[in-house]
Amino acid sequence: MVASFALTGYVGVRLLADAQWPLVVVWFVGAALLHDLVLVPLYTVAAQAVARVTAGTARHRAWTGYVRVPAALSGLLLLVWWPLISLAPGSAAAAHYTLTTRLPSQVFWARWLLISAGMFALAALWLLVRTLHTWCSGCTGRPRLPAATARRRRRRRATK
Repeated sequence: MVASFALTGYVGVRLLADAQWPLVVVWFVGAALLHDLVLVPLYTVAAQAVARVTAGTARHRAWTGYVRVPAALSGLLLLVWWPLISLAPGSAAAAHYTLTTRLPSQVFWARWLLISAGMFALAALWLLVRTLHTWCSGCTGRPRLPAATARRRRRRRATK
């Protein structure tokens, strides 16, 4: 942990020693405001939409995580990589990035979209596998109850 703080301190000193330290401050303040005023309400709306769609099912609470987690990670990636995603082809910033890193600057938007789509697809696949596993456990044709629910039912029967 000490090495992590030392590295962070070194990077901070190097970054803030440049003439661009006001941009770093604006970036951090903007990121905090964007998160609090835009992203958190979007997370909440997405979670409420999934909760409403799955309200009739017993697992609607668990299913919201399968939308919330990929949405949060996608938003985080967008926030972190926004300076590169928003570069206009042919702009001075894009040319500077390409000259500095020798990497193309036009690929970040498509890559962010592919990563986000992959995360949502993986979450949907995981939900499908868990749902099928729950419904087909033991191939009895009956849904398997969570262990805690089964224990509660056995206790209620025993006390009656």
